[in-house]
Amino acid sequence: MTNKIKILIVEDHELFREGLKFILNKSDKFEVIADAANGEEFLLKLEKNKPDIVLMDIEMPKINGIEASVLAIAKLPKLKIIVLSSYGDEVYYSDMIKAGVLGFVLKKAGINELEKAIETVFNGGNFFSQDLLQKAVCMRANINNEPFNKLGIKLSKRENEVLMLISKGYSNIEISEKLFISPSTVNNHRSNLLSKTNTKNTASLLMFAIKNHILEINE
Repeated sequence: MTNKIKILIVEDHELFREGLKFILNKSDKFEVIADAANGEEFLLKLEKNKPDIVLMDIEMPKINGIEASVLAIAKLPKLKIIVLSSYGDEVYYSDMIKAGVLGFVLKKAGINELEKAIETVFNGGNFFSQDLLQKAVCMRANINNEPFNKLGIKLSKRENEVLMLISKGYSNIEISEKLFISPSTVNNHRSNLLSKTNTKNTASLLMFAIKNHILEINE
């Protein structure tokens, strides 16, 4: 592969950072062009490097991942950032989504999931590890639709119910069984949710819902 995806890793644990760099550089799809141990170092290196993807830790010294993402995207609005998350980071997800990150991957994920996340985000999509999502998102949606109303969007009660179950990782068939409706009806509701929120897939729908306080993050 001649045009490798250029990656910048921001992670304060040196052993994890070096291991990640070694694994990604072994692939013919990726090239780690720089790495940083904190947000301050990342912002300095961002000026000299032009990564396609940034893999960003959240809790770091000097400048954390939230502030670093805000500052970086303010400078480079098209920058694509994927969060490297540990269990317990869920409280920060809303802030990271508001900052403009496009994906979340668990640090203990396998290389296949990480590769999928990088390629999905690189190609214009969103990625949210299902393990993280199920742990992070509450079981209820905002039935009053206040945030959606501010955006001129209105969801039905059934669409809210479908959204809740999508956030828990249920398939169309599983949702149909829980709500006593047909899978095709579930698919229609899912399509309506994507259309109303102008999102492309389940990951982008859920990130939109979290960003706009339709789904709440457990704290």
